[in-house]
Amino acid sequence: MAYEGFAYVYDELMKDAPYEDWVAFVHRHVEDGASLADVGCGTGSATIRLAEHYETIGLDLSESMLEVAQEKALEAGITLPLWQQDMRELELPHPVDAVTILCDSLCYLEDEADVIDTFEAVYEQLKPGGMFIFDVHSPNKMQTLFNQKTYASNGEDCSYIWFADPGEAPLSVVHDLTFFVALEDGTYERVEETHEQRTYEPGQYMQWLIGAGFHVKSVTADFTDQAPGPNAERIFFVAQK
Repeated sequence: MAYEGFAYVYDELMKDAPYEDWVAFVHRHVEDGASLADVGCGTGSATIRLAEHYETIGLDLSESMLEVAQEKALEAGITLPLWQQDMRELELPHPVDAVTILCDSLCYLEDEADVIDTFEAVYEQLKPGGMFIFDVHSPNKMQTLFNQKTYASNGEDCSYIWFADPGEAPLSVVHDLTFFVALEDGTYERVEETHEQRTYEPGQYMQWLIGAGFHVKSVTADFTDQAPGPNAERIFFVAQK
């Protein structure tokens, strides 16, 4: 298969991501058979797993990500509605029981106004009592694991070099990625991408959720039911309309 941009090598970067843990976390808060919108679904790795339990729709801003997600859904034998939408302007055909924004997708929003707009949009698309579940990078992760660090992988079909440096905004990071992807003729295609992410203190997210009308049910760390500690890497929020 010919690779066309970052969407087609994203799964190589995320091959060790604990998607089953994300799904298990959602499953602790949302009953089987519920209607669910997975926003920022990317290439669908978590979304396809969610569709085994829920009436699921996947939404993402990137058309190429959705194309890969569709290919994967077809291979899995799953009918998965996929829509191209901006999470800040989320609009569903009918209210749903749950909305998820997983795998730190929310961290791609540029500033505070974008996060507030997203929370308000999600609130409007939920049924009364509906659940909103998302995770973000912790401040600790931004200040340590993403602070002038280099990551690399040398795979048979795809290799990459990943530089993570602090961004200009507080608690932000700039990811500079270079992939070398093996093609059928034995040559390699070079794919370069730059991505920026930003997070905030957990208390700030809570204020924005409450301002949007949500009741914050829990704030936990790293797929557990424990409150975030100083070494937490990923913060999970569960809020209810």
